[in-house]
This record gives sequence, structure tokens and C-alpha cells, in this order.
Amino acid sequence: MKKALVFESGRTAYDIAHVKDPVTVRELREMLEMLDDNLPIIFSHDVGYTFGSINRTATIMEAHEGEYEPEYKVAYDLQIWKS
Repeated sequence: MKKALVFESGRTAYDIAHVKDPVTVRELREMLEMLDDNLPIIFSHDVGYTFGSINRTATIMEAHEGEYEPEYKVAYDLQIWKS
């Protein structure tokens, strides 16, 4: 049986500013410290109906005032690790 660290990732908001109590980078590091380095990280969506993983790149988003609501634009891209 394949093992993986599975995070339930529900849809909780339409705006990143409205996501309640997200995990911080520091908290994530602390959670992952005790785990096997080779354990894959998987995201569960829709209560396990679909699954996904973290891409090899990430985007830092920042909010800019829009006419009706904040507009999110790329602040910069990160190359997290090489594949």
C-alpha cells in the first residue's frame, strides 16, 4: 500500500484575503520535520473525490485595489526545487 501525507484542501473562499486561519510556512516546516523525507504530499479536494499535488513552482500573489474588488497579480515566481 502506498503511503502519503494527505492534506484536505477544501474551497473556503473566492479571495485569498478571506481564507480563514491558513497554515504558515513556519507551521508547515514544524509539521513536516517529524516525517520521512520521501513521503509524498497529496492534496485531497472535494472530500476525497479528487486529488492533486504541489507543482514544482509556486507563485507569490499580492492584492491590488481593483475597481470593484482586489485584483491579484503575480508578485514573483519561485522555483522551489529542481525536478
